[in-house]
Amino acid sequence: MSAETLPRELLIGTIARLLEGVRHVAVGATSPIPAAGAMLRRALDERNGVPAARLSILGSVRHNFFTNGSAELFDAAGQGRIDAFFLSGGQIDGQANVNLVGLGDYPRSEVRWPGSFGSAYLYFVVPRVILFREEHTPRVFVKNVDFISAPGVSSPEVYRPGGPVALLTGKGLFSFDRQRPGFTLDSLHPGHDLMEVQEATGFDFAHPANPPVTPALDASTLGLLRRQVLNELEETYPAYVADWRRDLAGLGEAH
Repeated sequence: MSAETLPRELLIGTIARLLEGVRHVAVGATSPIPAAGAMLRRALDERNGVPAARLSILGSVRHNFFTNGSAELFDAAGQGRIDAFFLSGGQIDGQANVNLVGLGDYPRSEVRWPGSFGSAYLYFVVPRVILFREEHTPRVFVKNVDFISAPGVSSPEVYRPGGPVALLTGKGLFSFDRQRPGFTLDSLHPGHDLMEVQEATGFDFAHPANPPVTPALDASTLGLLRRQVLNELEETYPAYVADWRRDLAGLGEAH
């Protein structure tokens, strides 16, 4: 088996690390990388003999405890029964505000996106929200979002057990400090440097003088990911898995 970690596998492995210790993780629709990360977390828990994370992946039949779709997701989150969730956005700013509505002055937005749905509610009640956006460019990571679908922080008098803990992109991993508030670059993915990330980010962030490199997956974890997780993910995301298999074939892997 090739020991080279593909970029998508690095993201999936990083998500699995961020989910260590969770009891129940929910994944929204059209989220193959977060779904694979959650599956890898469960597989690692099972391998290590610790209580395995419970998964609720919208769009999946096999990996979903919900029988009433997003309505049950919102109920479970409000009752404190979901530990982790993922949010993305067309824009994300340095205060971890997320924009899912569109570009320009609302309601006359020049570009419209699908909408906020339940993002603000889940952002307030799920304690470990991981922001995920593979594209890392100035058009995504802006100084101030055009519209706040879900606020990253709230004033002290607001009851808010939930909120952002991390931001994972195609270039690096950031942690979020709700007290400061702001992001800190924790690690750079292989092939990227600090200046590149700064130029691609529209907001300031804290960082060490020499940020570490995001660790690649070890051979054992890669094997688990490329066999068990790849097969489990295919039920919900067959096209994504087919593309992943083609990447592996390029490394000489047969699956």
